[in-house]
Amino acid sequence: MEIKKDDLTGDKVAELIREHLHAMTLNSPPESIHALNLEKLRQSNITFWTAWEDNELAGMGALKELDISHGEIKSMRTSSSHLRKGVARKMLQHILDEAIVRGYEQLSLETGSMIEFEPARKLYENFGFDYCEPFADYKEDPNSVFMTKKLG
Repeated sequence: MEIKKDDLTGDKVAELIREHLHAMTLNSPPESIHALNLEKLRQSNITFWTAWEDNELAGMGALKELDISHGEIKSMRTSSSHLRKGVARKMLQHILDEAIVRGYEQLSLETGSMIEFEPARKLYENFGFDYCEPFADYKEDPNSVFMTKKLG
């Protein structure tokens, strides 16, 4: 599997982002959806990667710089045809490695509190993320959980 920085121009990538956003609407009320669309993922403080298995898009993930010492994981998604193949683990490790290279002291994320998000929460727990209070511009929300990991 190859993980590469992506310029967000490919059709396969746009389709996976659409799938991700649609899935969020099935599991979360609109005011609790924090997933970013294609345009917002192109912000200068966000780096976006895709994971490829041969010529197939296996997954995606992004790292948003909140400040010089704090990053946020965004848009983690595995393609439905590549579930349970370790894509999310590899992408998460890639993002963690990049956060360390950048000198971040902390990496945080927001994910859903519903049962559908349990696999994601377990993945983050297995990587040493702890539950925390809302960070950055997030507010308390019964549909969200917040996690963080100290780095370094």
